[in-house]
Amino acid sequence: MTETTQTKTTPLPGAEPRSPEFRLAMDALRRLRQDLFHDAFAYRPLAPLRTNRRLPGRVRRYAAWTPHATVVAAALLVLLIAVASGDIGASIPNLLIVILSVGPVLLTLVRPVAAFWLSLAATALVAAFSDEWTDWPWAPASFAAHLVVLTVVAARTRPRTGAWMWALTAAYAFLAEALLGGGHYASNSVPFLFVSALALLVVTVRQVRRQAEQEVTAQQTVTAHERSRRTLLEERTNIARELHDVVAHHMSVVAIQAEAAPYRVENPPPELEKAFATIRENAVAALTELRRVLGVVRAEDYEAPDAPQPTLLDLDALLDNVREAGLPVGKAVTGAVRELPQGVELSAYRIVQEALSNTLRHAPGATARVEIGYVLGGLGLRIVNGPAPHPTLRKSPHGAGHGITGMRERVTMLNGEMTAGGTDDGGYEVSVFLPVALTEETS
Repeated sequence: MTETTQTKTTPLPGAEPRSPEFRLAMDALRRLRQDLFHDAFAYRPLAPLRTNRRLPGRVRRYAAWTPHATVVAAALLVLLIAVASGDIGASIPNLLIVILSVGPVLLTLVRPVAAFWLSLAATALVAAFSDEWTDWPWAPASFAAHLVVLTVVAARTRPRTGAWMWALTAAYAFLAEALLGGGHYASNSVPFLFVSALALLVVTVRQVRRQAEQEVTAQQTVTAHERSRRTLLEERTNIARELHDVVAHHMSVVAIQAEAAPYRVENPPPELEKAFATIRENAVAALTELRRVLGVVRAEDYEAPDAPQPTLLDLDALLDNVREAGLPVGKAVTGAVRELPQGVELSAYRIVQEALSNTLRHAPGATARVEIGYVLGGLGLRIVNGPAPHPTLRKSPHGAGHGITGMRERVTMLNGEMTAGGTDDGGYEVSVFLPVALTEETS
């Protein structure tokens, strides 16, 4: 919207409209100033490398400093080239030669952009005081030092900065040859620019690939989070659909009993009849609202079940079906078996069903055992399976842990506790405790 407004604005008297080429050039200069001039001498120490945690402690500590050791090794190599070349004139002290050759390489560890400018200036300074070269405009040490500086700085900055550095280096090379180069010099500008372009290309490709991997990882993390959130909502919706029948049954019983209660008392007072009528009206209204809420969360293809919701009494039939599917499963019941609230029984049945389904998917060929404990104040469940005989088949492409999410939602809904994890023998265990108030047990 801002650009459209600026386009329609009448230019000031005497001012010429700016062409797209002019704006493009100004934008390029702004980026050049931002990359190589703005905070050029900022202190940016090279961070240690992130190492694999599987490495031993001492090896991991030393491996973290691999980039720093590589730069120092490159500086030592430049130093050896400067000493062994013997092409530097005697007018420059040897100590200054060493500083001009090695200094920019070491400076890349703390001030990368400043290291580039120092390397370029050092190359020109050495060239100005040298008279015994056969190569121009880079002496052997300057050739190696500036190549290392370009590569390290490009690796520590963005690819655009590497392109700017290469362009300025090329401009210096051609300017030095045009103004100071003589016929007796053998130019090495083309070899240097070619080798440095290859090095910067490798660094740029590596940076682009790393950035793409980071973006893919971030996108996968967001996708996994959204998938987990969607799965959680789907599980809650399924639980709401199943519990609808339980709650609707109880509300229907309340309405029927409230309607029939006055007829069981001979000559009931009007106040009692009015109270029971109010109870029935509230029960019917609550049942209507419950069905309306269910209609919001129900999917278009959802069909209400014809049979009543299962309870622990139907667990034997479930185990028979699982055995027919190829999973040997045993059952053990401890404590005094008693009728629990229907919501607890339904959740317990679904938890056992989902745990056995996970065993079929992720541990084919294993054996399983279901333990049910009726204890004071609640119900305990333990579903454990042994190790899979074929470990390569343990991870299934389906499921993705959604069953665990559904089980946890059911347990959380009932204020229960749940633990799930691997066993010492390579199997898997799900332990659940569903609390039941004493008043609910005795009602």
